[in-house]
Amino acid sequence: MTEISGGRVAGLPLRALVPNAVTMLAMCAGATGIRFAIGGDFDKAAAAIVIAGVLDGVDGRIARLLKGTSRFGAELDSLSDVTAFGLAPALVLYLWTLQHLGNVGWVVALLYAVCCALRLARFNAALDTVDLPIKRLGYTTGIPAPVGAGLVLTPLFLWLSGVSDWFDPEVRSVSAAVVTVIVGLLMISSLPGWGWKSVRVPPQGRLWVLLAVAVFAAALAQAPWITLTALSLAYALTFPFASLVYARQRRMELRPPEADLSPDID
Repeated sequence: MTEISGGRVAGLPLRALVPNAVTMLAMCAGATGIRFAIGGDFDKAAAAIVIAGVLDGVDGRIARLLKGTSRFGAELDSLSDVTAFGLAPALVLYLWTLQHLGNVGWVVALLYAVCCALRLARFNAALDTVDLPIKRLGYTTGIPAPVGAGLVLTPLFLWLSGVSDWFDPEVRSVSAAVVTVIVGLLMISSLPGWGWKSVRVPPQGRLWVLLAVAVFAAALAQAPWITLTALSLAYALTFPFASLVYARQRRMELRPPEADLSPDID
């Protein structure tokens, strides 16, 4: 029975369910990508996983905006991520090209899915740990699951854009396998990655950032696959610099305050 407290019916407020509903939509989008891949519609499969990534990027912000964050939502988000960004990309890549490698292709697909699950398990284990330096400074530990899905699908993005039409099927399969293994290992690595809070935009660069967003949106509308490929490559190329910036910030944190060496004036 529903308990009544203070003249009101006790229960969950709607604002607590909205972000969870968005999380479920992300999981459904990722699972739908598998269905499209089974039918050979790899463009729709890739688009479904990209949509899942967009939904995953806003559910947490909606939860904080509506003050509807909860441990249940965090656990549900991780389960959704395993489906949308672990199993879905692995199966899409296997059905697209990894199956041509036989048993090796299936092992590679499983490796990526397992790495994604391990990464999310590590993330959940650290939810209650507030004072992690890498977390406090706004960096991620390894590549986040949605970003990993985008990186691992880059060979498919290239193929859909027509750029890799001249590649032999064997070359495509091997290239996709190498990318899948590398991305999977980076997901479970301890290397710092870029997070929203770790990137600082100077006030004078605000207009340029807004202009870049507008150009990106226009490019995404006109040439979505080559634009997504460029975005994935840009993240991959800048990922090593996150370690350098993080190390510099840690050194600044650990540096003892300089003593005041100015002479006393009587």
